Amino acid sequence: MMISKLSLISRISTPCKHLGTPGPDRHSLLLLLAEAVHVPDHGRLRPWRFILIEGDARTRIGEILFRRVQEAVPEASAIRLEKERTRFSFAPCIVAVVLNPVKGHKVPEIEQVLSAGAVCMNLLHAAHQAGFGAQWLTGFAAYDREVLAAVGLEADEQLIGYIHIGTRTESPGERERPDPATLLTVAPP
Repeated sequence: MMISKLSLISRISTPCKHLGTPGPDRHSLLLLLAEAVHVPDHGRLRPWRFILIEGDARTRIGEILFRRVQEAVPEASAIRLEKERTRFSFAPCIVAVVLNPVKGHKVPEIEQVLSAGAVCMNLLHAAHQAGFGAQWLTGFAAYDREVLAAVGLEADEQLIGYIHIGTRTESPGERERPDPATLLTVAPP
């Protein structure tokens, strides 16, 4: 099988600290998001939405994240605290993929969560196909309610992932991937 340079098999996460300008402009970002929403969505519920984090918002959220980790994890090292403070400062474009599940619907909530996860993966693929580096991150910033409120989530929403998008300042090395043949079994007849 011949693999093109930008095939899905060539996609690899680029650490956010190795993402810089330029990122996608607004028109390009909307095209990437249009690709991202082509996911399975049982019931056409669209249980997800996006929040764009750019410019000064990156610094503001980083300062809140720094303070919250300092409060919640008193044993956090100075290195960890600085990592949290700068987490949003590298990639020029960060898209928060937000889950707002439709409660009590016949479509189980897990299917809605999986649909939102597929949006994240599609956004990574779309960024890759457009020639950008990208990384899907969660961590403390994805679960602390004060940080999430600062990002713009409502109390009943969850963060599925922060997708950091930009131009690679360093190319990551490929990591070892599992052999699909070792993961495949056949259902009994």
